[in-house]
Amino acid sequence: MAHRTKTGTIRGRLSDGAPNPIDIHVGSRVRMRRTMLGLSQEKLADELGVTFQQVQKYEKGLNRIGASRLWDFSQVLGVPVDFFYQNLDETSQNSSPRKITGGLGFLEEETSQTDSELLMRKDVLELMRYYSKIKDPKVAKTVLDLVKTLTASQASSQEEDLQS
Repeated sequence: MAHRTKTGTIRGRLSDGAPNPIDIHVGSRVRMRRTMLGLSQEKLADELGVTFQQVQKYEKGLNRIGASRLWDFSQVLGVPVDFFYQNLDETSQNSSPRKITGGLGFLEEETSQTDSELLMRKDVLELMRYYSKIKDPKVAKTVLDLVKTLTASQASSQEEDLQS
């Protein structure tokens, strides 16, 4: 039987029973990092000692990831625990159980939802994956400078087009 809080909701879920947006966000960050590393759900599941179906549920936010399991994810995926909370949008932040039950928010930082969406694009993940494999710092800097130059060049072209 599911445990209900004093507000009548199933712990961790929204009042309508939907998964909490924070759990969905954390799961999407797991998926993003797994994809960046080129790991299958099966391989990640094997490393964690769970089924690939469980990994699917974690990635969709259907099952919450407990603290010890989140630590395991961080170790297997090679990122700090706070990685899973990066770019958490304000709407999701306001869906935390503390906020739902009336807690106050302190030191909340505005985040960009477009950053989150950008990091879910396959081509961006692939670029990050290959860039992270560059071992020579000089080569990495050259690649980064090239991308910056291309971006600046594209922005200049777009401005010229708008002025025409």
